[in-house]
Amino acid sequence: MNLEALKFPIGKFVKPEPITREIIDSAISEIQNFPNLVKAEIENLDEEDLKLRYRPEGWTISQVVHHCADSHINSYVRFKLALTENLPTIKPYEESLWAELPDSKLSPFVSLKLLESLHERWVFILKNLSDEDLKKEFIHPEQSEKISLKENILIYSWHCQHHLVHICQAKKLRLN
Repeated sequence: MNLEALKFPIGKFVKPEPITREIIDSAISEIQNFPNLVKAEIENLDEEDLKLRYRPEGWTISQVVHHCADSHINSYVRFKLALTENLPTIKPYEESLWAELPDSKLSPFVSLKLLESLHERWVFILKNLSDEDLKKEFIHPEQSEKISLKENILIYSWHCQHHLVHICQAKKLRLN
């Protein structure tokens, strides 16, 4: 496999047109199920397995789980900002630097517990969004574009799938 295929095993995110309620509901289900799927993949791994990488010089399984918690916290806040402010500009973060902070040395099960609670709250909000709410947007300054909440739901459904496959890929490739 080439490096690009290892980085993006399910491909890069592609926004469907149009974004239907059926697509949104399916994406919300993906987000809802993500913590349980991660748990099933990592619950029987030992310390050495958690150090496996999904590609050469890529993150370890532990770092992927911690990254998902970090990323999904940021997304949750972005949803709340868009729901309570008029076209807010969100704050980007340096995900690669966050992955190296001291809390990345904690057990990934700490971040899994965080994901379980966070997703319970996040999905409750997502399932209660009106059609008008889904049209609300925020500005991502690095991309210089408006992102609607309905699009962001799809982005994070993709993000869940993307990193779940990374965990599976690390277990299969067994790279340290």
